[in-house]
Amino acid sequence: MTMPEAQPASLSQWLSRIEALHPAEIELGLERSCRVADQLGLRQGWHCPIVTLAGTNGKGSTQSYLGAMLSAQGYRVASYSSPHLLRYNERVRLSDAQEVDQCASDQQLCDAFAAIDQARLQVGVSLTYFEYATLAALWLFREWQPDVVLLEVGLGGRLDAVNIIDADIAVITTVALDHQDWLGNDREAVGFEKAGILRSGKPVVYGEPDLPASVAAQVEQLACPLYHWGADFSPVTELASPTQWSWRGVDRAGQPVELTQLPIPSLPFENASTAIQVLELLPLTVAGDSIRKGLIRAQLAGRFQQVRWQQQLLILDVAHNPHAAAHLVNRLEPIAGKTLAVVGMLQDKDCRSTLAALAPAIDQWLFCDLDVPRGCTAVQLKASLSAEHGTDAKSVECYGSPLKACQIALELCQQSDRILVVGSFFTVSAVLAAMESGFKPALASEMKESC
Repeated sequence: MTMPEAQPASLSQWLSRIEALHPAEIELGLERSCRVADQLGLRQGWHCPIVTLAGTNGKGSTQSYLGAMLSAQGYRVASYSSPHLLRYNERVRLSDAQEVDQCASDQQLCDAFAAIDQARLQVGVSLTYFEYATLAALWLFREWQPDVVLLEVGLGGRLDAVNIIDADIAVITTVALDHQDWLGNDREAVGFEKAGILRSGKPVVYGEPDLPASVAAQVEQLACPLYHWGADFSPVTELASPTQWSWRGVDRAGQPVELTQLPIPSLPFENASTAIQVLELLPLTVAGDSIRKGLIRAQLAGRFQQVRWQQQLLILDVAHNPHAAAHLVNRLEPIAGKTLAVVGMLQDKDCRSTLAALAPAIDQWLFCDLDVPRGCTAVQLKASLSAEHGTDAKSVECYGSPLKACQIALELCQQSDRILVVGSFFTVSAVLAAMESGFKPALASEMKESC
């Protein structure tokens, strides 16, 4: 007689198990998730508004704004996002009425994974890592009974596991090229995939001026009320002062709304503007003061995150595609010194175009290996830069890890210089983890490597 397999005893054991259970790291499709969710009754019976956020870039910032502003009003907000930077628990969060943003505990996640695992065995399917994660988050949200649920799409939209839940409001922040192997090689194909989160007659908020025809076609086919950045809502360009801005948009009744004397947020204006428009469409009251508090409090690790290490300025940004890289460069303030870039990327990204978008701001490149599945080597990144810039490529060196590259950068920096850590969640998380642990950088002269 075969004994049943013992359940993992810790979160790390659960994560190792679910990572190994499915043969493919990524396998888009809703059938497996739907069967398990239906076994647990997770797709129906939600008694709170659900906002689903898709987009090539900006969905994390928009979600952060929404959570901060809603919790400032006193609502309990459940948020699901991916990937995480330091701890898996970051993916599943509850912001309570005291404005405390708390990650799910190890035990809560273990309980959720156990429930998902039992249901999947009952229906006889295997699940990918992301499908497990999404279903576990939904199981916990059902337990928590929040006032609002914010679901961030992991990849695309139409076939992403998050899309098993019907959104009351769909948000598409931006449409640009990324994950071409899965989503297509042009904006129209990518837009079609992201528009898969739309539901018949439900509002859709689109967070950039250029609306792809594929998204517009889905809006028309499903008769979705469209709220388009730049047409229906936007930040007001005439700022009253360097420390304030205004916003205009429309409410659920289609009436114009304007908010003034808003504080300058640390995350992008476009995403703040998109988030405020979503608030105006929710069947919830959010006062202007709560919006202002939320704008100040909204933060997102690894998105233009400015920190100091060894008294040196570091800017940490997970930008990993050309669109995000160009936006990052536009946000960089001129400085008297140099910008050193610590860059690590994944092989399935458009490394050549992303590096080209970064190049105008970079004085010295420090490429690093990423020792993860699909990770690029530093030598491959150097070749991508050379292919774009030929023999005119600026100073380039290669290192075995993000931490080693960052240590070299710290040693090379003058007081007026800055270090940009960019290219992947894995690159940023490696540096953040070292900083959090109190790691003391060694002398660069003891560690220098070459391509």
